[in-house]
Amino acid sequence: MEHVKGGVTAAKGFMAAGVEANVKYKNRKDMAMVYSQVPCKAAGVFTSNVVKAAPVVWDREKINTSPYIQAVVVNSGIANACTGRQGYAYCQETADAAAGALQIPGDCVLVASTGVIGMQLPMDKITAGVAALAGCLKDTLEAGTQAAEAIMTTDTISKQVAVQFEAGGKTVTVGGMSKGSGMIHPNMCTMLGFVTTDIAISKELLQEALSADVVDTFNMISVDGDTSTNDTLVVLANGCAGNPEITEKNEDYLHFCQALHEVNETLAKMMAGDGEGATALFETKVIHAANKEDARTLAKSVICSSLTKAAIFGHDANWGRILCALGYSGASFDPEAIELFFESSAGRIQIYKDGQATDYSEEEATKILSCPVVTVVVDMKMGEAQATAWGCDLTYDYVKINADYRS
Repeated sequence: MEHVKGGVTAAKGFMAAGVEANVKYKNRKDMAMVYSQVPCKAAGVFTSNVVKAAPVVWDREKINTSPYIQAVVVNSGIANACTGRQGYAYCQETADAAAGALQIPGDCVLVASTGVIGMQLPMDKITAGVAALAGCLKDTLEAGTQAAEAIMTTDTISKQVAVQFEAGGKTVTVGGMSKGSGMIHPNMCTMLGFVTTDIAISKELLQEALSADVVDTFNMISVDGDTSTNDTLVVLANGCAGNPEITEKNEDYLHFCQALHEVNETLAKMMAGDGEGATALFETKVIHAANKEDARTLAKSVICSSLTKAAIFGHDANWGRILCALGYSGASFDPEAIELFFESSAGRIQIYKDGQATDYSEEEATKILSCPVVTVVVDMKMGEAQATAWGCDLTYDYVKINADYRS
Protein backbone atom coordinates (compact mmCIF):
# COMPACT_ATOMS: atom_id res chain seq x y z
CA MET A 1 0.00 0.00 0.00
CA GLU A 2 1.26 3.46 -0.86
CA HIS A 3 -0.02 7.00 -0.49
CA VAL A 4 -0.87 8.89 -3.68
CA LYS A 5 -1.94 12.46 -4.30
CA GLY A 6 -5.59 13.38 -4.10
CA GLY A 7 -8.80 12.52 -2.33
CA VAL A 8 -12.23 11.57 -3.68
CA THR A 9 -11.16 11.91 -7.34
CA ALA A 10 -8.11 9.66 -6.99
CA ALA A 11 -10.13 6.49 -7.68
CA LYS A 12 -11.10 5.66 -11.27
CA GLY A 13 -14.49 6.81 -12.45
CA PHE A 14 -15.06 9.49 -9.80
CA MET A 15 -15.50 13.21 -10.43
CA ALA A 16 -16.02 16.14 -8.07
CA ALA A 17 -16.63 19.87 -7.91
CA GLY A 18 -16.87 22.70 -5.41
CA VAL A 19 -18.61 26.05 -5.97
CA GLU A 20 -19.67 29.27 -4.26
CA ALA A 21 -23.44 29.09 -3.80
CA ASN A 22 -23.78 31.69 -1.02
CA VAL A 23 -25.83 29.31 1.13
CA LYS A 24 -24.65 31.18 4.23
CA TYR A 25 -21.04 32.16 3.61
CA LYS A 26 -19.88 34.85 1.20
CA ASN A 27 -16.87 34.67 -1.08
CA ARG A 28 -16.00 31.06 -0.32
CA LYS A 29 -16.92 27.66 -1.70
CA ASP A 30 -19.85 26.16 0.19
CA MET A 31 -21.31 23.40 -1.98
CA ALA A 32 -19.64 20.21 -3.21
CA MET A 33 -20.57 17.26 -5.39
CA VAL A 34 -19.03 13.81 -5.74
CA TYR A 35 -20.18 11.80 -8.77
CA SER A 36 -19.37 8.35 -10.12
CA GLN A 37 -19.64 7.74 -13.84
CA VAL A 38 -21.06 4.30 -13.07
CA PRO A 39 -23.38 3.10 -10.25
CA CYS A 40 -21.78 2.36 -6.86
CA LYS A 41 -22.21 -0.03 -3.99
CA ALA A 42 -22.62 2.15 -0.91
CA ALA A 43 -22.08 1.81 2.83
CA GLY A 44 -22.59 4.33 5.59
CA VAL A 45 -22.42 4.99 9.31
CA PHE A 46 -24.28 7.82 10.99
CA THR A 47 -24.62 9.80 14.20
CA SER A 48 -25.73 8.08 17.39
CA ASN A 49 -27.33 11.35 18.51
CA VAL A 50 -31.09 10.87 19.00
CA VAL A 51 -31.54 14.24 17.27
CA LYS A 52 -30.69 13.42 13.66
CA ALA A 53 -30.51 15.96 10.86
CA ALA A 54 -32.75 15.46 7.83
CA PRO A 55 -29.84 14.47 5.54
CA VAL A 56 -28.85 11.71 7.98
CA VAL A 57 -32.35 10.25 7.81
CA TRP A 58 -32.39 10.59 4.01
CA ASP A 59 -28.96 8.99 3.47
CA ARG A 60 -29.59 6.09 5.80
CA GLU A 61 -32.81 5.29 3.97
CA LYS A 62 -31.24 5.52 0.52
CA ILE A 63 -28.21 3.40 1.40
CA ASN A 64 -30.49 0.73 2.83
CA THR A 65 -33.12 0.72 0.08
CA SER A 66 -31.74 2.08 -3.21
CA PRO A 67 -30.24 -0.41 -5.67
CA TYR A 68 -27.17 1.80 -6.04
CA ILE A 69 -25.77 5.27 -5.28
CA GLN A 70 -24.14 7.50 -7.87
CA ALA A 71 -23.82 11.03 -6.46
CA VAL A 72 -23.49 13.02 -3.24
CA VAL A 73 -24.40 16.70 -2.81
CA VAL A 74 -23.03 18.56 0.22
CA ASN A 75 -23.59 22.06 1.54
CA SER A 76 -21.83 23.87 4.37
CA GLY A 77 -23.06 26.76 6.50
CA ILE A 78 -26.53 25.38 7.34
CA ALA A 79 -26.96 21.93 8.90
CA ASN A 80 -30.60 21.25 7.92
CA ALA A 81 -31.04 19.84 11.42
CA CYS A 82 -34.14 20.33 13.60
CA THR A 83 -35.98 21.56 10.51
CA GLY A 84 -39.01 19.22 10.59
CA ARG A 85 -40.80 17.84 7.54
CA GLN A 86 -39.74 20.79 5.45
CA GLY A 87 -36.08 19.95 6.02
CA TYR A 88 -36.63 16.40 4.82
CA ALA A 89 -38.56 17.67 1.80
CA TYR A 90 -35.57 19.85 0.96
CA CYS A 91 -33.42 16.70 0.84
CA GLN A 92 -35.79 15.31 -1.76
CA GLU A 93 -35.71 18.60 -3.68
CA THR A 94 -31.90 18.65 -3.65
CA ALA A 95 -31.70 15.04 -4.83
CA ASP A 96 -34.24 15.71 -7.59
CA ALA A 97 -32.24 18.71 -8.78
CA ALA A 98 -29.08 16.60 -8.94
CA ALA A 99 -30.93 13.78 -10.66
CA GLY A 100 -32.16 16.13 -13.37
CA ALA A 101 -28.75 17.71 -13.89
CA LEU A 102 -26.91 14.37 -14.00
CA GLN A 103 -29.60 12.31 -15.71
CA ILE A 104 -29.70 9.70 -12.94
CA PRO A 105 -32.51 8.51 -10.61
CA GLY A 106 -33.26 10.69 -7.60
CA ASP A 107 -33.06 7.80 -5.16
CA CYS A 108 -29.38 7.24 -6.01
CA VAL A 109 -28.40 10.71 -4.78
CA LEU A 110 -27.20 11.26 -1.21
CA VAL A 111 -27.24 14.67 0.45
CA ALA A 112 -25.28 16.04 3.40
CA SER A 113 -25.24 19.32 5.29
CA THR A 114 -23.11 20.91 7.97
CA GLY A 115 -23.32 24.21 9.80
CA VAL A 116 -25.80 26.02 12.02
CA ILE A 117 -28.65 23.94 13.50
CA GLY A 118 -32.25 25.12 13.15
CA MET A 119 -32.07 27.17 9.94
CA GLN A 120 -33.92 26.18 6.79
CA LEU A 121 -31.93 25.83 3.58
CA PRO A 122 -32.35 28.59 0.95
CA MET A 123 -33.49 26.20 -1.77
CA ASP A 124 -33.14 28.70 -4.62
CA LYS A 125 -29.42 28.90 -3.84
CA ILE A 126 -29.13 25.13 -3.27
CA THR A 127 -30.73 24.20 -6.60
CA ALA A 128 -28.67 26.82 -8.43
CA GLY A 129 -25.59 25.41 -6.72
CA VAL A 130 -26.47 21.87 -7.82
CA ALA A 131 -26.71 23.02 -11.45
CA ALA A 132 -23.37 24.81 -11.20
CA LEU A 133 -21.71 21.75 -9.64
CA ALA A 134 -23.00 19.39 -12.31
CA GLY A 135 -21.64 21.70 -14.98
CA CYS A 136 -18.06 21.72 -13.67
CA LEU A 137 -17.49 18.13 -12.55
CA LYS A 138 -13.97 16.90 -13.27
CA ASP A 139 -11.82 13.92 -12.30
CA THR A 140 -8.77 16.05 -11.49
CA LEU A 141 -6.85 16.53 -8.26
CA GLU A 142 -7.87 20.19 -8.32
CA ALA A 143 -11.56 19.30 -8.53
CA GLY A 144 -11.25 16.97 -5.56
CA THR A 145 -9.47 19.66 -3.59
CA GLN A 146 -12.17 22.20 -4.39
CA ALA A 147 -14.82 19.77 -3.13
CA ALA A 148 -12.84 19.22 0.09
CA GLU A 149 -12.61 22.99 0.59
CA ALA A 150 -16.32 23.50 -0.05
CA ILE A 151 -17.44 21.28 2.84
CA MET A 152 -15.41 23.18 5.45
CA THR A 153 -17.04 25.29 8.19
CA THR A 154 -14.69 26.30 11.02
CA ASP A 155 -11.97 23.99 9.65
CA THR A 156 -8.68 25.77 8.97
CA ILE A 157 -7.44 23.19 6.45
CA SER A 158 -9.11 20.92 3.92
CA LYS A 159 -8.71 17.22 4.66
CA GLN A 160 -8.10 14.60 1.97
CA VAL A 161 -5.97 11.48 1.46
CA ALA A 162 -5.65 8.58 -1.00
CA VAL A 163 -3.84 5.23 -1.08
CA GLN A 164 -3.34 2.44 -3.60
CA PHE A 165 -2.82 -1.32 -3.34
CA GLU A 166 -3.09 -4.46 -5.48
CA ALA A 167 -6.18 -6.68 -5.55
CA GLY A 168 -6.77 -9.47 -8.05
CA GLY A 169 -3.85 -8.25 -10.12
CA LYS A 170 -5.36 -4.77 -10.45
CA THR A 171 -4.39 -1.45 -8.90
CA VAL A 172 -7.10 -0.32 -6.49
CA THR A 173 -7.42 3.19 -5.10
CA VAL A 174 -9.17 4.37 -1.94
CA GLY A 175 -9.50 8.13 -1.48
CA GLY A 176 -11.42 10.34 0.89
CA MET A 177 -12.20 13.77 2.24
CA SER A 178 -13.68 14.89 5.53
CA LYS A 179 -14.57 18.00 7.47
CA GLY A 180 -14.81 18.58 11.16
CA SER A 181 -13.33 20.99 13.66
CA GLY A 182 -15.98 21.49 16.34
CA MET A 183 -18.89 19.49 17.75
CA ILE A 184 -16.62 16.48 17.31
CA HIS A 185 -17.17 13.47 19.56
CA PRO A 186 -18.27 10.77 17.13
CA ASN A 187 -19.99 7.65 18.35
CA MET A 188 -20.04 6.15 14.87
CA CYS A 189 -17.80 8.03 12.51
CA THR A 190 -17.09 11.67 11.81
CA MET A 191 -18.69 15.03 11.26
CA LEU A 192 -18.80 14.55 7.50
CA GLY A 193 -16.68 12.07 5.57
CA PHE A 194 -16.79 10.72 2.03
CA VAL A 195 -14.63 7.84 0.81
CA THR A 196 -14.48 6.67 -2.79
CA THR A 197 -12.91 3.51 -4.14
CA ASP A 198 -12.78 1.78 -7.52
CA ILE A 199 -12.69 -1.68 -5.97
CA ALA A 200 -15.30 -4.29 -6.88
CA ILE A 201 -16.78 -5.57 -3.63
CA SER A 202 -20.15 -6.77 -2.36
CA LYS A 203 -22.35 -4.25 -0.55
CA GLU A 204 -22.44 -6.51 2.52
CA LEU A 205 -18.66 -6.71 2.88
CA LEU A 206 -18.28 -2.99 2.16
CA GLN A 207 -20.64 -2.18 5.04
CA GLU A 208 -18.98 -4.70 7.34
CA ALA A 209 -15.53 -3.27 6.64
CA LEU A 210 -16.68 0.29 7.29
CA SER A 211 -18.64 -0.49 10.46
CA ALA A 212 -15.70 -2.41 11.93
CA ASP A 213 -13.09 0.20 11.08
CA VAL A 214 -14.74 3.29 12.56
CA VAL A 215 -14.42 1.75 16.03
CA ASP A 216 -10.67 2.37 16.08
CA THR A 217 -10.51 5.45 13.84
CA PHE A 218 -13.26 8.06 13.87
CA ASN A 219 -14.75 6.74 17.11
CA MET A 220 -11.42 7.37 18.82
CA ILE A 221 -11.31 11.13 18.28
CA SER A 222 -12.82 13.99 20.24
CA VAL A 223 -12.48 17.76 20.10
CA ASP A 224 -15.11 18.94 22.55
CA GLY A 225 -17.23 15.98 23.69
CA ASP A 226 -20.25 16.99 21.58
CA THR A 227 -21.71 14.38 19.21
CA SER A 228 -23.10 16.15 16.15
CA THR A 229 -26.63 15.80 14.78
CA ASN A 230 -25.16 15.45 11.27
CA ASP A 231 -22.36 12.87 11.55
CA THR A 232 -22.17 10.98 8.28
CA LEU A 233 -19.49 8.75 6.78
CA VAL A 234 -20.19 7.22 3.38
CA VAL A 235 -18.11 4.86 1.24
CA LEU A 236 -18.84 4.49 -2.47
CA ALA A 237 -17.34 1.59 -4.48
CA ASN A 238 -17.82 1.63 -8.27
CA GLY A 239 -15.77 -1.42 -9.35
CA CYS A 240 -13.82 0.48 -12.04
CA ALA A 241 -10.50 -1.04 -10.95
CA GLY A 242 -11.57 -4.24 -12.69
CA ASN A 243 -10.63 -6.67 -9.94
CA PRO A 244 -12.72 -9.82 -9.42
CA GLU A 245 -15.57 -8.81 -7.10
CA ILE A 246 -14.74 -9.47 -3.47
CA THR A 247 -17.54 -11.58 -2.02
CA GLU A 248 -15.66 -13.32 0.79
CA LYS A 249 -13.09 -12.37 3.42
CA ASN A 250 -10.03 -13.34 1.41
CA GLU A 251 -6.60 -11.73 1.14
CA ASP A 252 -7.89 -8.98 -1.17
CA TYR A 253 -10.57 -8.12 1.40
CA LEU A 254 -7.95 -7.83 4.14
CA HIS A 255 -5.85 -5.54 1.95
CA PHE A 256 -8.90 -3.38 1.29
CA CYS A 257 -9.61 -3.18 5.03
CA GLN A 258 -6.03 -2.05 5.63
CA ALA A 259 -6.33 0.65 2.96
CA LEU A 260 -9.68 1.82 4.32
CA HIS A 261 -8.18 1.97 7.80
CA GLU A 262 -5.27 4.09 6.57
CA VAL A 263 -7.65 6.56 4.90
CA ASN A 264 -10.01 6.72 7.89
CA GLU A 265 -7.24 7.05 10.48
CA THR A 266 -5.46 9.76 8.50
CA LEU A 267 -8.64 11.80 8.10
CA ALA A 268 -9.58 11.28 11.76
CA LYS A 269 -6.19 12.52 12.98
CA MET A 270 -6.40 15.52 10.66
CA MET A 271 -9.77 16.38 12.18
CA ALA A 272 -8.52 16.04 15.74
CA GLY A 273 -5.45 18.17 15.04
CA ASP A 274 -7.62 20.84 13.39
CA GLY A 275 -9.98 21.15 16.36
CA GLU A 276 -11.41 24.62 16.80
CA GLY A 277 -8.70 26.90 18.14
CA ALA A 278 -6.26 24.01 18.55
CA THR A 279 -2.49 24.43 18.55
CA ALA A 280 -1.58 20.75 19.00
CA LEU A 281 -2.73 17.24 18.14
CA PHE A 282 -3.05 15.44 21.49
CA GLU A 283 -2.66 11.66 21.26
CA THR A 284 -3.06 9.08 24.02
CA LYS A 285 -1.68 5.55 23.58
CA VAL A 286 -2.77 2.96 26.12
CA ILE A 287 -0.62 -0.17 26.06
CA HIS A 288 -0.63 -3.46 27.98
CA ALA A 289 -4.29 -3.09 28.97
CA ALA A 290 -6.36 -6.02 30.22
CA ASN A 291 -8.59 -5.97 27.12
CA LYS A 292 -9.29 -3.91 24.01
CA GLU A 293 -12.44 -2.29 25.37
CA ASP A 294 -10.64 -1.04 28.48
CA ALA A 295 -7.80 0.28 26.33
CA ARG A 296 -10.23 2.29 24.20
CA THR A 297 -12.12 3.58 27.24
CA LEU A 298 -8.96 4.71 29.03
CA ALA A 299 -7.41 6.40 25.99
CA LYS A 300 -10.61 8.26 25.12
CA SER A 301 -11.09 9.39 28.72
CA VAL A 302 -7.72 11.16 28.72
CA ILE A 303 -8.13 13.00 25.42
CA CYS A 304 -11.65 14.08 26.45
CA SER A 305 -10.53 15.59 29.76
CA SER A 306 -10.92 19.38 29.59
CA LEU A 307 -8.35 19.86 32.34
CA THR A 308 -5.79 17.68 30.58
CA LYS A 309 -6.47 19.41 27.26
CA ALA A 310 -5.91 22.78 28.96
CA ALA A 311 -2.64 21.52 30.44
CA ILE A 312 -1.46 20.45 26.99
CA PHE A 313 -2.22 23.97 25.73
CA GLY A 314 -0.17 25.40 28.58
CA HIS A 315 2.68 22.91 27.98
CA ASP A 316 2.25 21.91 31.62
CA ALA A 317 3.25 18.37 32.67
CA ASN A 318 0.26 18.12 35.01
CA TRP A 319 0.20 14.31 35.15
CA GLY A 320 -2.32 14.33 38.01
CA ARG A 321 -5.04 15.30 35.55
CA ILE A 322 -4.18 12.27 33.41
CA LEU A 323 -4.40 9.95 36.44
CA CYS A 324 -7.72 11.52 37.34
CA ALA A 325 -9.14 10.97 33.83
CA LEU A 326 -7.98 7.35 33.84
CA GLY A 327 -9.54 6.85 37.25
CA TYR A 328 -13.03 8.00 36.34
CA SER A 329 -13.06 6.21 32.96
CA GLY A 330 -14.86 3.19 34.39
CA ALA A 331 -12.01 0.76 33.70
CA SER A 332 -10.46 -1.07 36.66
CA PHE A 333 -6.72 -0.91 37.26
CA ASP A 334 -4.07 -0.55 39.97
CA PRO A 335 -2.81 3.07 40.01
CA GLU A 336 0.34 1.91 41.80
CA ALA A 337 1.29 -0.31 38.84
CA ILE A 338 0.85 1.91 35.80
CA GLU A 339 3.50 4.11 34.19
CA LEU A 340 3.07 7.39 32.30
CA PHE A 341 5.24 8.98 29.62
CA PHE A 342 5.16 12.15 27.52
CA GLU A 343 6.67 12.02 24.05
CA SER A 344 6.94 14.17 20.93
CA SER A 345 9.49 15.01 18.27
CA ALA A 346 11.47 16.70 21.06
CA GLY A 347 11.97 13.46 23.00
CA ARG A 348 10.40 11.11 25.55
CA ILE A 349 10.19 11.38 29.33
CA GLN A 350 8.72 9.20 32.08
CA ILE A 351 6.64 11.21 34.53
CA TYR A 352 4.93 8.64 36.76
CA LYS A 353 5.91 5.24 38.22
CA ASP A 354 5.19 3.18 41.35
CA GLY A 355 2.30 5.40 42.37
CA GLN A 356 4.17 8.70 42.30
CA ALA A 357 5.98 11.22 40.13
CA THR A 358 9.41 10.37 38.80
CA ASP A 359 12.35 12.72 39.23
CA TYR A 360 11.76 14.27 35.82
CA SER A 361 12.87 17.67 34.54
CA GLU A 362 10.01 20.16 34.27
CA GLU A 363 12.05 22.07 31.69
CA GLU A 364 12.46 18.97 29.52
CA ALA A 365 8.79 18.10 29.92
CA THR A 366 7.74 21.57 28.80
CA LYS A 367 9.98 21.29 25.76
CA ILE A 368 8.35 17.97 24.81
CA LEU A 369 4.85 19.39 25.36
CA SER A 370 5.57 22.43 23.17
CA CYS A 371 5.55 20.44 19.92
CA PRO A 372 2.60 20.39 17.46
CA VAL A 373 2.00 16.68 18.13
CA VAL A 374 2.07 15.52 21.76
CA THR A 375 1.59 11.93 22.93
CA VAL A 376 0.78 10.52 26.35
CA VAL A 377 1.74 6.86 26.71
CA VAL A 378 -0.07 4.93 29.45
CA ASP A 379 1.41 1.52 30.29
CA MET A 380 -1.25 -0.39 32.24
CA LYS A 381 0.99 -3.42 33.02
CA MET A 382 -2.04 -5.72 32.83
CA GLY A 383 -2.16 -7.51 29.46
CA GLU A 384 -1.48 -7.19 25.74
CA ALA A 385 -4.35 -4.98 24.52
CA GLN A 386 -3.76 -1.45 23.26
CA ALA A 387 -5.64 1.47 21.73
CA THR A 388 -4.96 5.03 20.61
CA ALA A 389 -7.22 8.08 20.83
CA TRP A 390 -6.74 11.51 19.30
CA GLY A 391 -7.85 14.94 20.45
CA CYS A 392 -6.45 18.46 20.70
CA ASP A 393 -5.58 21.07 23.26
CA LEU A 394 -8.23 23.39 24.71
CA THR A 395 -7.46 27.03 23.94
CA TYR A 396 -8.87 30.51 24.41
CA ASP A 397 -9.80 30.55 20.75
CA TYR A 398 -12.16 27.58 21.13
CA VAL A 399 -14.42 29.70 23.34
CA LYS A 400 -14.13 32.70 21.01
CA ILE A 401 -15.10 30.65 17.95
CA ASN A 402 -18.11 29.05 19.60
CA ALA A 403 -19.33 32.14 21.43
CA ASP A 404 -20.34 33.80 18.15
CA TYR A 405 -20.62 30.84 15.74
CA ARG A 406 -24.15 31.79 14.57
CA SER A 407 -23.20 35.35 13.61
